[in-house]
Amino acid sequence: MEDLNKQVSRRKFLKIGAAGTAALVGGALLNPASLLQSRVRAETANDAHNAHNTHNAHAGMQHGYDPGTEVTEGLKMAQQALTNFDYGKVSTLPDGRTLREYEMTALEKDIEIMRGILFPAWTYNGTVPGPAIRCTEGDVVRVKFINATTHSHSIHFHGIHPTEMDGVEPIPPGGTFTYEFEAKPAGMQVYHCHVQPFQHHIHKGMYGNFIIDPKIPRKPAQELSMVMNGFDLDFDGDNEVYAVNSYGFAFMQEPIKVKAGELVRIYLSNFLEFDLINSFHLHAAYFHYYATGSDPEARPYYTDTISQMQGERGIVEIVFPAPGKYMFHAHVSEFTELGWMGNFEAE
Repeated sequence: MEDLNKQVSRRKFLKIGAAGTAALVGGALLNPASLLQSRVRAETANDAHNAHNTHNAHAGMQHGYDPGTEVTEGLKMAQQALTNFDYGKVSTLPDGRTLREYEMTALEKDIEIMRGILFPAWTYNGTVPGPAIRCTEGDVVRVKFINATTHSHSIHFHGIHPTEMDGVEPIPPGGTFTYEFEAKPAGMQVYHCHVQPFQHHIHKGMYGNFIIDPKIPRKPAQELSMVMNGFDLDFDGDNEVYAVNSYGFAFMQEPIKVKAGELVRIYLSNFLEFDLINSFHLHAAYFHYYATGSDPEARPYYTDTISQMQGERGIVEIVFPAPGKYMFHAHVSEFTELGWMGNFEAE
């Protein structure tokens, strides 16, 4: 029986259909009476990965997840990640180019990924995802990286740059390194740690969006940064929580406010680990999708659903046709039931 239990993972259990609904999310997996404040202490992929659960009598989640009304620290982090674009410290170089300077510190920090559920993350500047770094094509980007953790880390930026700035060399604990390069091409890029084991470093939270604006600005829009991700609470290679900006069901509890009839632009990326692909589906409306967003002449998809593999990214542009709530979620039922869903509220 013990061997059978090992074979029937949480993912397989859902696929078998044993209460594979939102009720399972609340009643079996994420009920505070059984999993609340599960704190995983796993430092490398070769560690023993010990976990322990503490119990809380908090009610709810009996018939699907009830996020309550409390604006928790995890929810605040998810909300702030939507609009906290970091443009750096700006100055002008002798040759006339714009210099943007950033400081990124690797920190070990517990983050709240659902009400009362903490995850021992590895972070850039204390958040998952890390800050949405933003600049304009042709700017010189200078990033001072400080490793304040107990493990080696780095920052690998997607885009075109000198190989010595590629972020594949580990920076040891207590070490520093300054990445410097000209930002190109314009479009939607990302960054992440590139120290082995890659799977462990990315799953633990070391990634973020890197947006290079074109020299000719895009049309004015309400702009949002969204990173699709997930969390394996017991480190068995299956995620128990799926999210956008690291907090399950964040935007079901607090819908994203938008204006009907006005352009909304989303810088969307996927850093989900342990699953091959992720997706974004919008209800009751269509959007234009610019894969990578680097070619202004490219014809966008006009659709209501797109897919991204890990590290893939693009720009979503939506005009909501009328006031109302527009649901969005992964078009994978399991991801949706375990936290990857929300609402836009058009006013």
